[in-house]
Formats: sequence, C-alpha cells, structure tokens
Amino acid sequence: MKSGNSSRRRSWAAFRFSVVGSLLTGQLERGDLKERFAQLAQQTWKHPINGEPLTLGASTIERWYYRARGNDRDPVAALERPVQSGAGRSRAMHDELTSALRTQHAEHPSWSYLLHYETLVERAKAESKLQPIPSYPTVRRFMQSQGLVRQKKRRKPHLRERRSYEVEHVHALWHADFHQGSRKVLMPDGSWVRPVLLGFMDDHSRLVCHLQWYLHESAQTFVHGLMQALMKRGVPRALLTDNGKPMLATETTEGLQRLGVVHETTLPYTPEANGKQESFWGQIEGRLMPQLEGEKQLTLALLNRATLAWLEQDYNQRVHSELKLSPMKRFLEAPNLGRDCPPWNELRGLFRREERRRQRLSDGTITVGGRRFEVPTRYRMLRELAVRFATWDLSQVALVDKHRGTHLADLYPLDKSANADKRRLSVSTEEEPAAAETGIAPLLASQMKNAEQNGLAPAYLPLTDEVDPEGIF
Repeated sequence: MKSGNSSRRRSWAAFRFSVVGSLLTGQLERGDLKERFAQLAQQTWKHPINGEPLTLGASTIERWYYRARGNDRDPVAALERPVQSGAGRSRAMHDELTSALRTQHAEHPSWSYLLHYETLVERAKAESKLQPIPSYPTVRRFMQSQGLVRQKKRRKPHLRERRSYEVEHVHALWHADFHQGSRKVLMPDGSWVRPVLLGFMDDHSRLVCHLQWYLHESAQTFVHGLMQALMKRGVPRALLTDNGKPMLATETTEGLQRLGVVHETTLPYTPEANGKQESFWGQIEGRLMPQLEGEKQLTLALLNRATLAWLEQDYNQRVHSELKLSPMKRFLEAPNLGRDCPPWNELRGLFRREERRRQRLSDGTITVGGRRFEVPTRYRMLRELAVRFATWDLSQVALVDKHRGTHLADLYPLDKSANADKRRLSVSTEEEPAAAETGIAPLLASQMKNAEQNGLAPAYLPLTDEVDPEGIF
C-alpha cells in the first residue's frame, strides 16, 4: 500500500515552504520584508489538498517566514502542524461505507468532498447497510488519507520569454543537469559505451560543485552525484533542474524537501532557463575533451580522474570572462547562504521514498521491492507501517514513525535459511506471566457452593479406579 508524500501535515508544510522559501534565499531588510509579504499576499496559490485557488494574508506569510527562519536546519519541519492527540485512532468508517465511497469516487473523480458526503447521506436513506454515516469531517479526512482526492485537468503552462538573471548570494541557487558525452569509453567486457556527465553549479559564483561521468542517467546516479556536491560545498537554498525523470523521482524530491531545499524546475522545452549550465557544457567539449584526443583507450575511471583534475585546477581557478575573477574567488568572497551538510550516513537516509506497507501478522513481515523484510517483534502490533527506502538500494530499509517521520528501526531481508533453525522457527514472543496461586476464583467457588447446597448428586460418574477422598461413591 503506497502513499508517498500524501500526509496532510507534510503537504501543508511543503506548501508553506514553497510560499516563503524564496524569502530565505537572500538577506532582506525589515522594510523589504514587509513589501515582499504584501506582494506574496496578492498572489493566488494552489490549495495543497484539493487544488482550489487560495489567497493568503500578509500576516500569515510573515508568521510562516519567521517559523521557517527559526529552524535553519529543517525549515520544512518547523512549518508542520503538531500531531493531534487522536492521530492514528480508528474512525467510524465501516467496510460497506468505505467500499461504496471508493466505488463512488471511481465513477465521479471530479466531485468535491462535500458532494460525495451528501450523496452518501442520501443513499443511506435507501440502503440501510451504509448506516450510520459519520460526520462530514470524518469522511473528508478518510478520503484524503486514502488518496481519494478531487481530480482536475491540468492546464498547459504559458511559454514566456526568459531574461538572463543572477542571484545575489552564494548557495542561494544551484543548477543541475546531465550532458551526453561526445566520446565513448571502453568497458572491461570490451564494449564501447557513451557516458553522461552530471554537474552541479552555483548560480552566483559559477563554481562547479561537482562533476562525474556515469554510464546511464537515472535517479540513483543523480542522487549519488548530488550527495557528493553537498558534502563538498554545503547545502544550498534552492536547486534548479529540468523535468527529467531522475530529477522528479520520489527519492530526489523528498530528499530535497527534508533538507529544506526549494526544488524549482524549468518549463518544458526551455533549455535557455538553465543557460549557465548549458554554457558550461561548451567548455567541456571545447577545452577538456580535445585534451583527451590522444588517449585512444579511454576508460570511465580515467575520464573521471581527468575531468575532476581539469575542474579544480583549470575551470574553478581561471578568471571568468563575465565575472572578471575566478569562480572559486567569488565563491569565497561573496555573501554565503549555505548550510552545513549532514554526515554521509544521515545524508543517505534522507534521499529515500516513504511508503506505507501492510504487515503480514502471520510471520511479521512486509514486502518492499518484491522482497520480504522482517519487522522487529516490538512493532508486531502495528498493522500499517511507514518505511523509507531507495528503489536501487534495498540494503537500507528504515522503519519510521508515520506521523513524525522519526527513525524507529532498520529492517533486514527475511533469512529463510536462518529461520530453518528450530530455535528461530517460531516467532519469539514474550512469555506470559504465570497465574497467581490464589485458589478457585470467587465466581466459580460461589457456583460450586450453590450446586452442593441443592442436594442433587454430581452430574458425572468417576472411573472405578479413581480415588474418592470424600467417600461419595
């Protein structure tokens, strides 16, 4: 049972961060902030749950801004609403009602929550099995938690002319993109493959944070390169990419959100919006690759060694024609909005997708990526679990709290050969405490006394060889 990032609290937190995230990428004066609050209040936003047009007050935006700025490490978490005390409790939605609601939503996906509710109330008058109907907020929360949201047709974005731009601070905006190489590399099996180059560039300084060649363009390679760029230079405020599948993968988007990085995408078929990165690829083909023409048996490892040496000793140190100083010098001297990068192990845990799974109570396992994982015994009572994992690396599957997202335990694949041992054949459970030796319970003692006082013989006959200490038989 998958849910991705469907939590209502997190959807609202991500929406609030999308509103005030642009204010965190620069140093603004008090008067400028007030003006920016007023400008954002005049815009029309898209409701994060039902997609309806939404307007916000300047005071609301101001409150969100200071809450996010107060928690620089994780501004998205600061914008989440506290978990209600009744979170996770069962609602008055019986099976007949939920089945009818799912069928009704499948037939009419464009209906509003209120229309679905009123229709159910009307149907319940003729169909007694649908009764009782809970309140409208209960039905609405159930539909939102199950993904039964109102569906609307998306309009095509209007293409507009793009002007050149530059942010005012280092780490305020990064660019990321893939580039198809012009040369093939020799693989160990004797085949020739054309690699792709992944690069990350700081917008203000033009410093390239990391470059690496890969054999294919995927979410795994994008996250792998992104984590190295973050470890080298720090965490930016925003990242601009195109709409490629690796950039829009769940692992990528949720990881950036957990880091508090605003993920912006270009319009389709507008490479000029990422023009700085496109211009840099010209230097790769014009300065780097010609120097490798004499190497006939170019391997991927050699290509990466040469690229990183050229990057750190040539491009980042050479005076930029537009900046009139080197990217490294401007990177070090300009105002910096970057943040410290988490440790490697913690960083890997951020770039995972979060999904829900139903636990199989017979053996305490769940299925992730077609493989079964064992759930620790202390969590056997949970019917629905939230897990985080990367589709390309199932060696690290984490069990997290589905409300707060905190790490609970690491899950490991089911080891059937180890379970063949008789000591592990049955699932271990806590031993039940022995009953206290207090004699016969009062209720049964009273019933036995009443039976003896009625003067009737006992309703059973013992065997002849049984000992009758009371001498009744």
